[in-house]
Amino acid sequence: MGQLSLHSAVDVQQALSAWIKGRRKTLKLSRNALAMRSTVPAPTIKKFETTGQISLRQFLLLWQCVDDLSRLQRLTDPAPKAPTSLEEVLGQ
Repeated sequence: MGQLSLHSAVDVQQALSAWIKGRRKTLKLSRNALAMRSTVPAPTIKKFETTGQISLRQFLLLWQCVDDLSRLQRLTDPAPKAPTSLEEVLGQ
């Protein structure tokens, strides 16, 4: 298990669904238009926007229609190593 967080999985699901919905609206796309672009059925998009529930594949299909998929890919990059000493901070 990872580090303790004040955010639950449900919190993150709801934040992601709200973000996708906001991007959809900013791009002036109806659910039907996004469904046509993404191949994700409009009822699935509605369910996602209201509950946060969706398959990973469908989430990725939606994301790539409203943003750059490489932004998500970068989340898998290793985190930079934090310095452990003053010498490392100063680059010595």
